[in-house]
Amino acid sequence: MKYLQTGDFRNSPMMRLTLFWTLLFISGLWITNVFMYFSRMGLTPSSVQSYYLGAEQEFSRPRSAGAMLEATHAHLPVMGLVLLLLTHLLLFAPYSERFQRLFIAASFLSALLGEGAGWLVRFVHPGFAWLKIGSFLAFQGCLGFLIAGLAAFLLAAPGRRTSSGG
Repeated sequence: MKYLQTGDFRNSPMMRLTLFWTLLFISGLWITNVFMYFSRMGLTPSSVQSYYLGAEQEFSRPRSAGAMLEATHAHLPVMGLVLLLLTHLLLFAPYSERFQRLFIAASFLSALLGEGAGWLVRFVHPGFAWLKIGSFLAFQGCLGFLIAGLAAFLLAAPGRRTSSGG
């Protein structure tokens, strides 16, 4: 933990190795998230509305509150922990504090809006489909930037320093 608290993870080859493997798994999460989204809906409001509200022509029923609750229950802690890890590491990258604050807020907000937008489409108004699409794209962009940016940051890290004999 001390490596993540102080930013010394860049100087520890074993910690960098662990973080690269973590980024590989999170990259898999990012990619499968895209495929899952597009397997259910597209980037049009009508496709989002059909997914949440059902569609007679496809013989699909509206999403139930119970099914949505189960998905939300699983998504919220995973998204929170993934973003906690990635945005925490972002703090050590050479970006301005203003950029970091805005990017961290955008990352968490887009994840939260993406999760909430489905509920809004289903139970408030179909017009919230645009929010679902926009928050999905924003979250995927933020997550992609975090993965790529942190991978580049780790690759640029100095190697383990060794003392040379006299």
